[in-house]
Amino acid sequence: MIQLKRRMLCVCLVVAPVASAAQDLDVNLSRGGDDLRSEVRGAMSLVGLLDSEDSTPQALLAAAQADYGRIVSALYGNGRFGPVVSITIDGREAANISPFDAPASIERIAVDIEPGPWFKFGRAEIAPLAQGTEIPETFRVGARAGTAPIREATEAGIRGWRETGHAKAELASQQITADHPAQELDVVLRLAPGPRLRFGDIVVTGNEGVRRTRIREIAGIPQGEVFDPEEITQAERRLRQTGVFSSVAISEAETPNADGSLDLALQVAEQKPRRFGFGAELSTQDGGKISAFWLHRNLFQGAERLRVEGEVSGIGMDGEEIDYKLNLTYGRPATFTPDTEFYLTATIEQLNEPGFSSNQASISSGLTHRFSDELTGTFGLGYRYIDTDDAFGERTFQLLTATLGATYDTRDSTLNPTGGFYISATGTPFLGLDDTESGVRFTSDARAYAGLGAEDRFVLAGRAQLGSVWGPDIEDTVPDYLFYSGGGGTVRGHAYQSLGVTASNGEFTGGQSFAAISAELRATVRENIGLVGFYDAGFITEESGFAGDSDWHAGAGIGLRYNTGIGPIRVDVATPVTGDDAGQEYQFYIGIGQAF
Repeated sequence: MIQLKRRMLCVCLVVAPVASAAQDLDVNLSRGGDDLRSEVRGAMSLVGLLDSEDSTPQALLAAAQADYGRIVSALYGNGRFGPVVSITIDGREAANISPFDAPASIERIAVDIEPGPWFKFGRAEIAPLAQGTEIPETFRVGARAGTAPIREATEAGIRGWRETGHAKAELASQQITADHPAQELDVVLRLAPGPRLRFGDIVVTGNEGVRRTRIREIAGIPQGEVFDPEEITQAERRLRQTGVFSSVAISEAETPNADGSLDLALQVAEQKPRRFGFGAELSTQDGGKISAFWLHRNLFQGAERLRVEGEVSGIGMDGEEIDYKLNLTYGRPATFTPDTEFYLTATIEQLNEPGFSSNQASISSGLTHRFSDELTGTFGLGYRYIDTDDAFGERTFQLLTATLGATYDTRDSTLNPTGGFYISATGTPFLGLDDTESGVRFTSDARAYAGLGAEDRFVLAGRAQLGSVWGPDIEDTVPDYLFYSGGGGTVRGHAYQSLGVTASNGEFTGGQSFAAISAELRATVRENIGLVGFYDAGFITEESGFAGDSDWHAGAGIGLRYNTGIGPIRVDVATPVTGDDAGQEYQFYIGIGQAF
């Protein structure tokens, strides 16, 4: 019987403390507004614990005792250095309750805070500083004091030294004194720059299929040159952009070498080298489309990519309108320079467009170079063979092409931008073989975004497109070098490629010049739901440089957006606002990401 009683007592000691959790949590500040209250509650572990399944009395007591320090830290960050904090559990000060004497149940936790007055900086000194270092304005005499400005000033000072090669710069000492009568905080920070270092050995680990020499080439860290943290950031970015690695991390050795160099540890984790995927779409106007691709990310153990993709569209429509495409793309990063990629593409395709049909094959190769985070450029050479049937009959074209393009992109998001702009321009000189005429084709695309209101609730978005082809007459121009307007990429509400020109023989064809503008007003109405109103207009002329006969059309509509982790799901409905079908016909568009 005695042994049984002991077991029952043991069970009661374990179960009793979890019998009831707190029912009430009151947080009271004697001064300060909602912002301060929000900061304090955000720092408290009690707030989140109350809603969890682990809110036992023991856990709540431990959280309450830890929250003294968390609350004081939050108040220090807010510039209040004389706080008084009291946390009571059913009337008892939490700090005075032994962890071994936790209550069996908790009904009410009260947090009473006297934040104290704001302090300002009486002294705000940090030295020595590297030339050109800018310390935040928040760390200056007379400014509102807080731990955040001190931390930011320290980080800025250390960053300034590291950017000049002093990789081991650190905070050597700090003197922080609170003058309560004057309500001032005196801060003196002393930095230790350490020696100026150079990049040493780069030790690669974690690789399985990719050669270490290629990883170093792609990273592009200049061994032997003066240390620069930006080089490390760019190296990680280059390696991630290959798509070969699931994670990339570069760390610095704790101790520099005797010769003034600093070794780096480059650790990677590789993804599976092969990948495949497929997709399907259905449109009442264009029929069905199926596509598939196969990708190898590490073809020759040097992070080379090979992608093979095929597409069949126009399914369910007239059998002669089915389009076929097979494309092969090879890419090799870090060719000539770490930021230059070599590419090779080969394509065979059957097209049945409103203005022409063609069978064609092409091959091209070139280089894509990244000049900065915003600017990239491309140069390539290629050959095209086109067998076509259009408004001018059945013909064959052969071209040697050169492509020169540039893109400048400052958008804050690719799929759902709220600020910045995007500009791309491409020039394609072409040399005709046999009876094909020579010339040049130019296209450009400019987009701009401006956020309005709190948290960019409203966004104004605009787009302008231009294109023209010079050299051959319209009847001697490769059909897919001519321009059309209408559809999701140009003017919504009108049928795809419905606007062109009428050739001298009375047949419909594309024009040699094209311009289009689009404007959208995007509004967020709920957390993940948005509405869009838009207007598009397109202009086509018969001759180069916007000369000759011309025509234009416009469309307008509204759209619904549902934001997801990969971008907004887009549903647009549009109608023509010019022509006989204005307000009578409607087109629907569904996709992922904004229209532009």
